[in-house]
Amino acid sequence: MQQAAQLWAISRFQGMPTANPQNIDVDVIIAAQCQLMQIENPGQNLVVATANVKHLSRFINAQKWYEIKY
Repeated sequence: MQQAAQLWAISRFQGMPTANPQNIDVDVIIAAQCQLMQIENPGQNLVVATANVKHLSRFINAQKWYEIKY
């Protein structure tokens, strides 16, 4: 959650929040988890499948779920 808090603060400071101030910002929580997984698993290609590419791709590799090829 510390990583998520840092991403939240950065996005707010830059004037580009990913959620309403009254809501829990799940985007930064997901992004932080992904960043930590990448640190723990170097060399792995991690992609978050989402419909919300705009917010998540600022922090991590995110693609629309139906566009991911495997």
